[in-house]
Amino acid sequence: MPEQSSMHAFLNWTKERIDEMDATLASLEAKGDQVKADVKAKADKLLADLKQRRDEFQAKAKAQAQVNDAALQAAKVQLESQWANFEAEVKAYFATIGKQIEQQQATFQGVAAAQAKSWREAADKLREAAKKVAGEQRSGVDAAINKMKADAAETEARLQKLKDAGDESWTALSGALSESRQAFDRANQKAWDAIKHAAG
Repeated sequence: MPEQSSMHAFLNWTKERIDEMDATLASLEAKGDQVKADVKAKADKLLADLKQRRDEFQAKAKAQAQVNDAALQAAKVQLESQWANFEAEVKAYFATIGKQIEQQQATFQGVAAAQAKSWREAADKLREAAKKVAGEQRSGVDAAINKMKADAAETEARLQKLKDAGDESWTALSGALSESRQAFDRANQKAWDAIKHAAG
């Protein structure tokens, strides 16, 4: 079970990133025809680069699905670097197309929805795993899951406020998404560590 908990935390982490990448790409593709002609070629190239980065990230994540804890940690470091490159490309995309608040908001909304979905799916997986934990050890696991749910609700409310504001820059929006992502990572890891400790 301990190695499995590390794997579950890793899989939740990678799935959350891939879901965000997919949401970003879907939003950018949906609004691609609204990009001004003078930057269309560069925007299309950046979009193609983003797809390639997503595909590479996904392939690397899948390749790591059967390794031990040490290899998972090394893979996560590499994937974090790939994730940072993806985020930099998204920022470059928005810098290229100029201030198109509608497209930035659509992308933000799609990514925020992907994050919320990841929180819910991770909590569901944790609840299933917690059913296998017995007695007194269960209270720590339940506390970690409840904390994750509370963090998710708080994060979703913050993202909703930004979504409702409607005129934030991509820097502000992506900063909020980054904070949400970090909160997810901490809660996800803490909950799986609680299960690992209870099972150990």
